[in-house]
Amino acid sequence: MTPMVLVYPGEESLGDSMRSELPVESVDFEMRRFPDGETYLRIDSNVQGRQVVILCTLREPDVKILPLLFMADALRDLGASRVGLVAPYLAYMRQDRRFNAGEALTSRSFARIVSARFDWLITVDPHLHRRNSLSEIYTIRTEVVQAAPLLAEWIRANVSAPVVIGPDAESEQWVSVVARAIPCPHIVLKKVRHGDRSVTVAEVPDIERWGGYTPVLVDDIIASARTMIESVGHWRTAGQRAPVCLGVHAVFASGAYEALAAAGAARIVTTNSVPHHSNAIDLGPALVPHLLRVLS
Repeated sequence: MTPMVLVYPGEESLGDSMRSELPVESVDFEMRRFPDGETYLRIDSNVQGRQVVILCTLREPDVKILPLLFMADALRDLGASRVGLVAPYLAYMRQDRRFNAGEALTSRSFARIVSARFDWLITVDPHLHRRNSLSEIYTIRTEVVQAAPLLAEWIRANVSAPVVIGPDAESEQWVSVVARAIPCPHIVLKKVRHGDRSVTVAEVPDIERWGGYTPVLVDDIIASARTMIESVGHWRTAGQRAPVCLGVHAVFASGAYEALAAAGAARIVTTNSVPHHSNAIDLGPALVPHLLRVLS
């Protein structure tokens, strides 16, 4: 039977891109809030015996998780054979250890919740940090889409004489892949995080040597944007070209995008893993091979 796709409200752009590349049908549904804040959900399509894909990026996960779980349960109750989740941005990946006594390991707790309701998960560049793979905390099948080739393709088409810049030592392996694909030089900065919104980025050694290049700051998640703001400041203070800022996940905390633009970024570009007006790189075609594998 032809698989079906349920697109969470607000995800229509990426949903349309995915569906245009796949032999799938759409799941029609209604979702709204009761006056008391509870969720009303009705599935209007026949899903009996069908595999169903739910597309829901997990920006603002605390708002989305209950409706998402209700969707999965309703689809199963109505006879769906399998229910999978495409979450281009996967939340709750940072808290992977106890930095202070008594802290909740929310990445593990969230993984248990998702694993209990879905048959498989596809995501894009999850922030693994101190983990080697999602299988360390997720008990379902997982597939990871790498955004690096798409970032390299965009840079190659839109930036002349780029030098790709990573925010910290952890980004070395990822940024080097982007640079090799272009190809162009790359450098990695030194970052010290002092808190959720406080970051110090060391100045670029011998920054003058990059005078003939266009700096391209690349990061997986742009949330507070403090790392990029600090980095842009170093390049602008040194009288170099304004950097292009490239991110996979446009999380952007309140005011972060505006602050980065005001810092002097030449352009701010993201993928459509999180809907935002900075989206210029479509993940749809990259998701398709992974979807075909899990649906086969």
